[in-house]
Amino acid sequence: MRTIITMLVCIFGSVCGHCLAQQPFKFAQVTDTHVGGSTGAEDLRRTVRDLNQQSDIDFVILSGDVTEFGSDKELALAKQILDSLSLPLYVLPGNHDSNWSESGANSFRKVFGDETFFFRHKGYLFMGTTSGPNMRMSPGQIPRENLVWMDSIFKANPDTETPLVFINHYPLDSSLNNWYEAIDRLKQRNVQLAMCGHGHNNNVYNWEGIPGVMGRSNLRAKDSVGGYNIISIENGTATYSLRRPLWKTEASWTQVPLKNHHFDQGTISYKRPDFSVNDKYASRVQEVWRFQDNADLGAGLASHRNLILTGNTAGQVFALDVNTGKKVWAYQTGGKVYATPAVWKNTVVVGSSDGTIYGLNANNGQLQWQIKTEKAVLGSAVIEKGIAFVGGSDGTFRAIDVREGKVKWTFDQLQGYVSGKPTLYKDNVVFGDWGNGFYALSKKTGELQWSWDNGHKNRMFSAAACYPVATNNRIFIVAPDRYMTCLDAVTGEEIWREKKDAIGVRESMGLSEDGRYVYVKTMDGNLLGISTKADSMDIVWRSTLQLPYELTPSAIATNGRQVFVPSHSGLLSGVDAKTGEVLWQYKCSNAMINPIFVLRSNQIVITTMDGMMMKFNLGKE
Repeated sequence: MRTIITMLVCIFGSVCGHCLAQQPFKFAQVTDTHVGGSTGAEDLRRTVRDLNQQSDIDFVILSGDVTEFGSDKELALAKQILDSLSLPLYVLPGNHDSNWSESGANSFRKVFGDETFFFRHKGYLFMGTTSGPNMRMSPGQIPRENLVWMDSIFKANPDTETPLVFINHYPLDSSLNNWYEAIDRLKQRNVQLAMCGHGHNNNVYNWEGIPGVMGRSNLRAKDSVGGYNIISIENGTATYSLRRPLWKTEASWTQVPLKNHHFDQGTISYKRPDFSVNDKYASRVQEVWRFQDNADLGAGLASHRNLILTGNTAGQVFALDVNTGKKVWAYQTGGKVYATPAVWKNTVVVGSSDGTIYGLNANNGQLQWQIKTEKAVLGSAVIEKGIAFVGGSDGTFRAIDVREGKVKWTFDQLQGYVSGKPTLYKDNVVFGDWGNGFYALSKKTGELQWSWDNGHKNRMFSAAACYPVATNNRIFIVAPDRYMTCLDAVTGEEIWREKKDAIGVRESMGLSEDGRYVYVKTMDGNLLGISTKADSMDIVWRSTLQLPYELTPSAIATNGRQVFVPSHSGLLSGVDAKTGEVLWQYKCSNAMINPIFVLRSNQIVITTMDGMMMKFNLGKE
């Protein structure tokens, strides 16, 4: 009897301990400040002044899109404004801070100290993760390294009963490619509330049984002032009230019951990604090996002898054995790596967001030379006759003697940062930047031969993510404005510039082996072949491919017989180069596929943004 009483006292004490630990408090959620936009800085200053006048708010969460373009200038301004905040601040990046970031999303963590947070407050746990997409247009994605971080935090904090509040810039739905990976982890805990921004409006959601609340943007938009939310936690309820800075607090607009949902008892789930297509084409495509990294892979691939090389967002440049998929060597840089490596003889040339261009020994990864720049190097190198051509974020494009590790020439008149891969054609190197600039430079001297821009003031429409296609004395480019443009390779003059329909094309493109077509992927998932000789956007080849809505800018590749098409949802397609028939498809993951590497006529290797690398053998068509 005494034992039973003791057990009951322990259980009661434990339960009461949890109850007593949860004390009433208030905090603020500010989101989507977009500093760098027309009113972003002024609206944030007003909100900071207002928060400093509040006497009962414990801390502030800023849940993403702190800046408009993630530039160093915008981040510095946002930090300067937020430094005057007298309350504790926990801040996360959003898609605007990472997708167009000249620093490769590297400056955010330097300026604000981190890109995730985890803390305890009055009986609650608060956890925040990054949302992406990082440097490549696609749906959002919680980075692989953030998921690994979540696992480590939960392992170090094994108490599954303490209430948890989770914050991400995106909603926990299909707008995040890997929403289910986060939800599956959260459901192992006592998650009682999930918060987000991104949509610029106050809304209430249910994410597989997890109560979700989206906060409005801090921007004023069409109003005289913007706004943020004050959240009051008391008696098992989260009460949301809209605060109009330096004006008034409006009546509560929603109340969320905070409780343990015991997800192991079964809740309605969103449909998980379907990998059954992999069985359908088993005779035409076979997975040889796969490698799962602990960080995102945002770069394409290069090869050297029996090695396959790439870089990750943990800052590593590394090599796998192409036959086994086992890691052979790794070199650690000081920043995230989004540049695709290039190899000449025994030297790997690759840039890092730490502001350095590295020359590494391709056999063992040892440093041979390095070139320091003023900002991140996100552009991928192309090498011809021992000269590497690569663009940076410091307004400069460089030609580098690979053997010596010395800069041969520079062009320092870029309008924005470079994140793509240049194309070498005849005597020129051609590429775009994220300032709406597009350039043809002399390969020998770096002198500007011609430049072009699409007329847009909004740099989001820059022709900077595509790998330009060059043939028949023409340069072909596609951009986020959904137009395709054909330029004279000698003069840079427009031969034609067209948008076929409301959907249009995006930055994914490639060249057929015979040079007759430029392959382009429409946003509604069609693959087209555009004539390289016509005086208009003449569609002369069509595939039967029909993907869903498509955003990935990754280049389209071919081995001459098949066309390999990437997608933003991890679906890889092989299309007959003659007939346009879909020969096979393979679901690699649910994340964006990076530029595809054709290893041999019957072998390809791919990486996906969520840290997966895979090698495939192709069967007979």
